[in-house]
Amino acid sequence: MSGLDGVNRRAFLKTVGLGASGAMLPEMAFGAGPGIVHEVVEAGQEVAAKDTIKFAVCGMSHDHIYGMVGAIQRGGGVLVAWYGEEADKIALFKGRFPDVKMARSEAEILDDPSIQLVLSSTVASRRAPLGVRVMKRGKDFLSDKPGITTLEQLADVRKTIAETGRIYGIMYSERLEVKAAVKAGELVQAGAIGRVIQTINIAPHQIEQHAADKYAGGASSRPEWFWDPELYGGILCDIGSHQVDQFLFYTGSTEAEIVESQIANVNHPKRPKFQDFGDMVLRGNKGLGYVRLDWFTPDGLGTWGDGRLFILGTEGYIECRKYTNVAVSKAGNNLFLVDRNNARYMDCNNVPLPFGPQFVSDIVHRTHVAQDQTQCLLAAELVIRAQMKAKRVTFTA
Repeated sequence: MSGLDGVNRRAFLKTVGLGASGAMLPEMAFGAGPGIVHEVVEAGQEVAAKDTIKFAVCGMSHDHIYGMVGAIQRGGGVLVAWYGEEADKIALFKGRFPDVKMARSEAEILDDPSIQLVLSSTVASRRAPLGVRVMKRGKDFLSDKPGITTLEQLADVRKTIAETGRIYGIMYSERLEVKAAVKAGELVQAGAIGRVIQTINIAPHQIEQHAADKYAGGASSRPEWFWDPELYGGILCDIGSHQVDQFLFYTGSTEAEIVESQIANVNHPKRPKFQDFGDMVLRGNKGLGYVRLDWFTPDGLGTWGDGRLFILGTEGYIECRKYTNVAVSKAGNNLFLVDRNNARYMDCNNVPLPFGPQFVSDIVHRTHVAQDQTQCLLAAELVIRAQMKAKRVTFTA
């Protein structure tokens, strides 16, 4: 292996999750020159589901709910009830979980003492008020993103957490449920690129996805609330919440501010309130960040978005091509690491996802391993403030 002696090679393999007989693929098999290494990260040990809970779903306005349910089920959770209001979403959910009881009302779920956790992907502006009601009934809550859309909601959530001691989780799935992002976190924490200086997140999305999976977010037609920033939070608050969560996590920042933010409706004149482009600059106490968001992914990509994460460190950098490797492979979870010795490509599709088991364990043992509560809400606060101070940009024809 070019650039590493035997001792350092073993140490690096241990760091990235490869054993002594790990799947380090020969350089020449790829026609790669010295200092270029291609690796397939071996399947790591899954985080075992050591605990079990009963949980319910209350609102499934966005199809992200299926990924949320899957994560909690992997963690040992048992789905015992659900409630929804939109006829099309009810039919879809009933088809996916035909043997799970459909509750007659939200109150039926909140009043059931056996239910420990409630999940929701209801209309974004309704999530925080629902979460407050859930926590006041002695249950924990996991929201789809954005989990909160106003500062008033945020203050109410924080107050209720302090009063009840309950957990208010937000599923920032672009970090928590993406294997390349999980591996990036492991590498950063192991010091693979030194101290993190900056993160750059490029987060293009597709409004209408021509996906075979009918349970994928965006595979069905977008509802009316999707187009109204009062209901979905605005582009920075909505999809930007994923990216700000990553900025805080990878830089380790515990304090941060929005330096600049802007939004635009470039190409949707029939939906004048909609925001199809936005970006923001962040400054934290331990690093810097830039985020770009848009709804312009073309059909030719073959997936809903070419999400990229760049992490700059003092001794190297990491890039994650999360969902595809454009014009090379349709496989996602591609990680690139460049340090003082080599340029590496890592296929991260075998990396285990720890969030589900950790979150269920947190509920049982009253810990915050899966998601730091303060960081979770700080990410929510920052995107709300970014949305509030954003300059609206218009272009001349």
